[in-house]
Amino acid sequence: MVIKVFLASSSGSTAIKKKQQDVVGFLEALKVDYTQLDIACNEDNRMWMRQNVPEEKKPANGIPLPPQIFNEESYCGDYDTFFEAKEDNTVYAFLGLAPPPGSKEAEQADKNIVENGTHAEEANTEANVEDSTEVPVEERNGNAHAEEEEEQIEATADEAVEGDEAPADTTEEQQEQQEEEEEEEEAVEETDEVTEVTV
Repeated sequence: MVIKVFLASSSGSTAIKKKQQDVVGFLEALKVDYTQLDIACNEDNRMWMRQNVPEEKKPANGIPLPPQIFNEESYCGDYDTFFEAKEDNTVYAFLGLAPPPGSKEAEQADKNIVENGTHAEEANTEANVEDSTEVPVEERNGNAHAEEEEEQIEATADEAVEGDEAPADTTEEQQEQQEEEEEEEEAVEETDEVTEVTV
């Protein structure tokens, strides 16, 4: 597998030149086999690069700027995605290559292997499937104890009616809520009575 780096040898932009040098220098330091393809001097290279960069990766004007990186025919990314992979120590994965033994990326991959030979992510997924339980909709929406709260409000409302005074620990908001609920219940009862008379 050969990594293809599309560059512009005669770019007027110093930013593009620096990005190209950064990519090439890093690949050389890693001793990755790559080929430089010039889009400034070769129209075929330019057209191939433009056609093979995925639409979602193209800039707003539709013309991708160098450097663009491919693994044979497979698009890897541009400078920004290369830089992110470099910062995360995942350049070999970004390039679609196996990391060499002893590299930071290979060590990270080894840490993810569990004793039984499966990846830690797979083991966690299997454990989560066994431990998972269906959470009721009420609890997912934060209404897990709505019925209990309603029962408590009704109980305090009943106590208030019996003693004509609310208990000392009842707040004004609870009293107002209780009064509103009582008014609603009376309105429903009146509506039921009217309905029975007309039927």
